[in-house]
Amino acid sequence: MSIILSGETLSIEEVVRIARHRERVQITETARANLQKSRDFVDKLVADGKVVYGVSTGFGQFKNVVISPDQTATLQANLIRSHATGVGAPLSEEAVRASVVVRINSLLRGHSGVRQTVIDRLVDLLNHDVYPFVPSKGSVGSSGDLAPLSHIMLVIMGEGEVIDGGRRRPTAEVLREKGLGSVALMSKEGLALNNGTSVQTGVGTLAVYDAMRLAKTFDVAYAMSLETLMGTLAASDPRVHALRPHPGQIMVASNARRLCEGSQIMESHKDCGRVQDAYSLRCAPQIHGASRDTISYVASVVSRELNSVTDNPLLFPDDGVAISAGHFHGEHIAQVMDFLKIGVCELANVSERRVARLTDSALSEGLPAFLIPKEQGGLSSGFMIPQYVAAALVSENKVLAHPASVDSIPTSANQEDHVSMGTIAARQAAEIVGNAHQVAAIELLCAAQAADFRAPLRLGRGTDAAYRLIRSRVQFMAQDRILYTDIEAVAALFPNELLSAVEGAVGVLD
Repeated sequence: MSIILSGETLSIEEVVRIARHRERVQITETARANLQKSRDFVDKLVADGKVVYGVSTGFGQFKNVVISPDQTATLQANLIRSHATGVGAPLSEEAVRASVVVRINSLLRGHSGVRQTVIDRLVDLLNHDVYPFVPSKGSVGSSGDLAPLSHIMLVIMGEGEVIDGGRRRPTAEVLREKGLGSVALMSKEGLALNNGTSVQTGVGTLAVYDAMRLAKTFDVAYAMSLETLMGTLAASDPRVHALRPHPGQIMVASNARRLCEGSQIMESHKDCGRVQDAYSLRCAPQIHGASRDTISYVASVVSRELNSVTDNPLLFPDDGVAISAGHFHGEHIAQVMDFLKIGVCELANVSERRVARLTDSALSEGLPAFLIPKEQGGLSSGFMIPQYVAAALVSENKVLAHPASVDSIPTSANQEDHVSMGTIAARQAAEIVGNAHQVAAIELLCAAQAADFRAPLRLGRGTDAAYRLIRSRVQFMAQDRILYTDIEAVAALFPNELLSAVEGAVGVLD
């Protein structure tokens, strides 16, 4: 089944399905009619000799240079060729696919002036698994993602390179092998194709989707650590959170109660007299909850951007006008990606603090030092170094979390005198999410080891499901062994397998 694109209904989940699971796309007939109307309007502007930015003029500082009608096609091709100047490692295939579908969806609204055949060539990239070579660095986030989008658009022109079988190859060769055609750009089309926020939005969409799923995983890790550190659920009492009703906080507290329901470990010390837990346990609903609310807000902004027109000038065929404006400016995405960075950083930060407690015998309520049997202590280091790794990851995240959006370096001889750096923010957000994923794996690995030392007492219904899944892939560590493969094995379990196992036991988590 194909995902239907109209320009107005694309969701975060659909972008993920197209980008990661290679689902095919189709265009609605209404969208095609909108494309034709806007294209007819561009052709009329050219025929009437109207001076419109990017249609009959140069770009940036060259905005006042009028281009003759017989040079408009050359103008558009030159725009793409000259702007394909990215550097660095290529964007992943899923990031490129996400960027392509976001660009298609924006153009379908019928305010950009591209022909249907241009859209069809972009659809070919998705439906025939053509992976344009797109260097990851070089966009300042406005005017749109000029450099990375130009690398994509070279490919529909039959130029540039694609990645095929893990190596860079000339586009023309690959298109010929796949039986696909290219397109010669006409007036306005080059500018419509590379002047938008589609790369930062595509990369950001994948990052916020992963963050939404990862937040649930951190709740599972927190609940398992809470139990094995002999903590209490008192701080997750619903009466408490009714007095400070932030939605994310309420969700995390609810998840903790459900995950730990039926815990023999918690039952064993309910009358121990301890007054309260450390902040990394007691305040987890507030910390995780704030991150949950951050992620939710970011998702709402990204969802709007997915269905927005983000190039310039904007065409209004029904009104007979073309308006130069600033929708290519990536400030919305830049700021929310910086916000996402902070939210995910905090999930990892507090997770590392729980790992530190699990491995510190002075704080772990009777667990052996570094979670290795006492008779092995000294001879074996146990889980000493995974805590170092978690510390390194969260420290790196703190550097990456510096807001990209507060920086601006003017471009195009100061015509473009404020830029967003949104693409940098989106790439950093994705990297932070990846680092946080590994921190969550380390916490789950340590908490599972701690649970074995609490045997024969059982974990709660949800945490026990997580524990059993982990133990199906990684065994208890009685003495030192190579641990990086254990971390990899646990990291590979989530979000899908881990959440499936846990939610199968307690129902869908909030």
